[in-house]
Amino acid sequence: MLHVAVVGSGPSGVYTAQSLLQQSESPDVRVDVLDRLPCPYGLVRYGVAPDHEKIKSLQQNLRSVLEDERVRFLGGVRVGPGGLPAARLRELYHAVVYCVGAATDRHLGVPGEELPGSWSATEFVSWYSAHPDCAQDGFLPGARSAVVVGVGNVAVDVTRILARGAAELGPTDMPQAALTSLAASTVTEIHMVGRRGPSQARFTTKELRELGSLPDADVVVDPEELALDPAYADPSGLPAANRRNVEVLRGWAGRPLLRGAARRIRLRFFLRPAELLADGGRVGAVRFERTLPDGHGGVRGTGHYEDVPAQLVLRSVGYRGVPLEGLPFDAVQGTVPHRAGRVLRDGEVAPGEYVAGWIKRGPTGVIGTNRPCAKETVTSLLADVPVLTARAVPADPLEVLRAEGVEPVEWSGWQAIERAEKELGASLGRGVVKLPDWPSLLAAARGGKAVARGADGTGAAEGPGAVGTVGAVEAVGGAAAVGALEAVGDEEAVGAEAVGATPPARPSRVPESPL
Repeated sequence: MLHVAVVGSGPSGVYTAQSLLQQSESPDVRVDVLDRLPCPYGLVRYGVAPDHEKIKSLQQNLRSVLEDERVRFLGGVRVGPGGLPAARLRELYHAVVYCVGAATDRHLGVPGEELPGSWSATEFVSWYSAHPDCAQDGFLPGARSAVVVGVGNVAVDVTRILARGAAELGPTDMPQAALTSLAASTVTEIHMVGRRGPSQARFTTKELRELGSLPDADVVVDPEELALDPAYADPSGLPAANRRNVEVLRGWAGRPLLRGAARRIRLRFFLRPAELLADGGRVGAVRFERTLPDGHGGVRGTGHYEDVPAQLVLRSVGYRGVPLEGLPFDAVQGTVPHRAGRVLRDGEVAPGEYVAGWIKRGPTGVIGTNRPCAKETVTSLLADVPVLTARAVPADPLEVLRAEGVEPVEWSGWQAIERAEKELGASLGRGVVKLPDWPSLLAAARGGKAVARGADGTGAAEGPGAVGTVGAVEAVGGAAAVGALEAVGDEEAVGAEAVGATPPARPSRVPESPL
């Protein structure tokens, strides 16, 4: 019998479990999929935008893997500081595969970034996706103009959510408090800004076109700004995806505006944030420096500046892995050193330790990219089986964990959460509505009352629940970064200084460690 622990229940973790079942020639494979949250699916649940229902339906595919009799979902299990030590996990299983994503975001590294009203897109996505670690509110009150720094798919997601109306978001699984806040939003101007040109933007054409189809929002593009891109006049030499982006933007540049549209989206290019300016103790504007192509694929500053009013600033300039206690870490790449998925310690393979997903390759790719990534890692793991199974492990690691005080949320507990979210939605006249906080999730998993906060912090919905318990409530954090996984990759950090830049003084709403 081969016992494998997979840490992380997002796509990379579930695809790893699936690949283990498919590639192993022996039926005697057992996989425990561990997650810090009591809910599975990682970024498909907590990163994919709520209005992207087709992508979110991928949960059904992931579900079929987690319901396999050879796989167990063990939620609410913290691995690392304050929880189960990684070394102990290694003692309980023949192999451990870490699929923990990239748990933090990059910073702009500019003065004023710590001002109230300045957030990462990660935090905003966490809020409207009901991640239990996120801030419950504080993004929109008093904001009339928003600036989104970045031109990747995550930037498009948050721009689109800001521009949608309550009628469009009501049918989604967005938590009630976020829906209420967005319905009352006074944001009418949304600036999505990139430091380079349209031919180098990282959003996909499908996501870009969605902005142009919003029923109550204008998209404004300055043709003179687009023309600063050398490829704009003749995009025929660009890769197909970039060429399509330029063609869409070209069409919008000459399009008449809607009459009476509630919101306006301004797509800006060749502007690099230089400083966030304060107004009354919070952010009031972003100062941008005009850039121009440097002839080598980058940009150079011109010394000319423009101030864009904004009471809400969301940075979306990339994600980054963080060190995992007990594992080596490449601080430059933000990944765990590996060879075909095998963890490397001082350049040598560490038997029994593996990585897959963003912590293996960096925060790049679409959801499907995790399949071949997981397959490569599993191929390495299965080749190591003779060495791995030479070491004795407990017949059932879960029994040992329980004896040591770990009480995970098993699949029945997750099903109880699902039922509670359906009942909550029905009580609000909506479909499924996510439970937004730890008390609600844990109560539902235990079979008690699930108290879901409304717009005013009150309100309750009863979840019937099945037997399912969880360990310490303080086991916060998901097994993966909170960001839209369908992103091809956000625009890279605004400058070299953005990597490892000093984070804002405000406590982060994102876990410091993905474990």
